[in-house]
Amino acid sequence: MPESVSLTLDGRTSSAPAGITVAAALANAGVNVCRTSVTGEPRGVLCAMGICFECRVTIDGAPHRRACMEIVREGMLVETGDVRFQVSSVRFQGEAERLECDVAVVGAGPAGVAAACRAAEGGARTVVLDEGLSPGGQIYRHLPGASPPEAARGWLERLGRSGAMTRSRASVFDVVAQDRGWRLSAETPDGVCVVRARRVVLATGARELFLPFPGWTLPGVMGAGGAQALAKTGAVLDGRIAVVAGSGPLLLPVAASLAKMGADVAIVAEQAALASLARFGAALTRFPGKLLEAARYRSTFFNTPYRPGTWVAEARGGSRLESVVLTNGADRFEVPCDIAAVGYGLVPNTELPRLLGCAMRAGAVAVDARQETSVAGVFSAGEPCGIAGVDVAIVEGEMAGLAAAGRLDTGSAEGRGLAGARAGGRRLAAAMDRAFLPRPELRAVARPDTVVCRCEDARLSSLSSCGSAREAKLSSRAGMGPCQGRVCGPVLSFLFGWDSDTVRPPAKPALVGNLVASE
Repeated sequence: MPESVSLTLDGRTSSAPAGITVAAALANAGVNVCRTSVTGEPRGVLCAMGICFECRVTIDGAPHRRACMEIVREGMLVETGDVRFQVSSVRFQGEAERLECDVAVVGAGPAGVAAACRAAEGGARTVVLDEGLSPGGQIYRHLPGASPPEAARGWLERLGRSGAMTRSRASVFDVVAQDRGWRLSAETPDGVCVVRARRVVLATGARELFLPFPGWTLPGVMGAGGAQALAKTGAVLDGRIAVVAGSGPLLLPVAASLAKMGADVAIVAEQAALASLARFGAALTRFPGKLLEAARYRSTFFNTPYRPGTWVAEARGGSRLESVVLTNGADRFEVPCDIAAVGYGLVPNTELPRLLGCAMRAGAVAVDARQETSVAGVFSAGEPCGIAGVDVAIVEGEMAGLAAAGRLDTGSAEGRGLAGARAGGRRLAAAMDRAFLPRPELRAVARPDTVVCRCEDARLSSLSSCGSAREAKLSSRAGMGPCQGRVCGPVLSFLFGWDSDTVRPPAKPALVGNLVASE
């Protein structure tokens, strides 16, 4: 692979290191605005994980490409701003790729990789479908061709040896019951891939919880995990001033990652009160490895103030972020910055389980002792079953993969060991949920003119008189944009207590030609 490639960004010739994402190349070139919103607002990278669709650009004439999901290549033409749609730019593919297997795994994060390994090693023909650029998920995210993080290397090498077939950049948009099994349809760069499987493991991971505040749509304001993902995929942060804010254990590795990438982390603001953090710290004493891990992260930015009981009240700037205003409920202070990495923890990705009619419990997929859902033959593992971290995800992935292959013996020493590890990890997750529960004051941060649905620019004032997510959708189009409510759905739940609207196929945006080809 060459060390760099030449590409054109908005009419200017530029070079970028080979293998980085278009989003990272734009950031390195000083291009902060990817597109304009439906009301003409400038928008930049938010999640950097393919969830929010905020970083859409036109690539080689093809509109609405997610910059965070595209790798730079020689001669690439990238255009930001308003899209001039041309039918000729839509590339419909021919026949679908069709695969048959015993077990189909959706998602190649830690849970999905573990599930695929155990299923394939157990003799099941296994296919893995993942939207990412390469296996590993967000926690082990790395660029194609690059060496994965050390913690992921063993599992990814094991996946390669297992015999499982992996399809990256495959976005699953439909799953239906068919012929004593399941048919999964996924959009890929080459068209559509249709997989027929006897059993399915849904390891679809999680996404960040974003809570709106004035100015949160300014380019430069992004998710905490989004900022980390941007750095992991090639963004150079030397000289950038970053504020990390929100809630949850993720803030520590995000701040550490940004500092390692050259950013000056000005402050880390945690909305949880000091007393809540102290109680969580006490719970961690039973998990000394976690305490050591947190200490290692903190040592990376030890000169940076860490403020509990503090949250973002406002982001300020013109065409991009210039500063954030932080508050503890009594006092406010302003911090100049180029990057505001703000996230309030994670929410499970449950669109596919809900599409299949799987029972839900407290916003997560309900599973039994074998990780099987209420729908026979459909298993789930990791964050869709409730946010609990990488260790639990791997354990549940192993259990789901073994069960899907018909190899899980819950009474064996291995089965009991996996169940015990799962139970311990879930107890820690419950303590984490209690410690980092978003405070009620965050519901009052948004003003009437604050955008709530970023895809459709639906503002708080247009939603306050609605009585449900369905009514909000009908009156303001909230939840009807490209992200299909993945960003604003949890926001509406937090602000108003509304349940998410129903899920219908396609579960992800897909070309009409690919919908037809999947039949």
